[in-house]
Amino acid sequence: MKIYLMRHGETTGDEENRYGGDYDDHLSQNGKEQVNNLAKKLEGKDIEIIYHSSLIRAIETAQIVGEKLSINLIEIKGIKERNHYGELTGLTKKEAKEKFPDEVEELEHDPIYHKLPHSEDYYEFAERVINAFNEISESEHEIIAIVTHGGPIKIIFRELIGFEVEGLEDCAIIEIEKEGDNIEIIGMDGIESITPN
Repeated sequence: MKIYLMRHGETTGDEENRYGGDYDDHLSQNGKEQVNNLAKKLEGKDIEIIYHSSLIRAIETAQIVGEKLSINLIEIKGIKERNHYGELTGLTKKEAKEKFPDEVEELEHDPIYHKLPHSEDYYEFAERVINAFNEISESEHEIIAIVTHGGPIKIIFRELIGFEVEGLEDCAIIEIEKEGDNIEIIGMDGIESITPN
């Protein structure tokens, strides 16, 4: 199976410098333009179906690509972003530092495995994403796309492929081949680097 793993476009929360995670924001105008360019890159790839997260930014990304390329969409809740920030979610970075300085410090000290109050545990998040990815991989289609978020993409790389991802841009595309448990990276666009973990 060939899989095009994609991140959504820029969001209004990005423009406002907010803590995102499962903050449910829309694509910005720039984000919509990024997604239009993404759709152009996917022309001629023969994608049969697009699976997408249940968060608005991923839905809007999938809808634009799906409409441009006449591809049907399926929502998968398991590939939504982690509730990464707990009480910081949706706050601007400035507001968060004023209201929750200890939480901001903990997050800066341990950005992956932290235990911020009301946030989603890393290992539960990883299990959720892996289960959803495996479910998608059982699709009857041979060429699929997945529109998700930075966190789930990093989980797939870290836990299933064995790499750490740096510099994951908006609308990044990773082309992979999956056969059984074997996953091979075929191409990447919008990733600064990957290193074995």
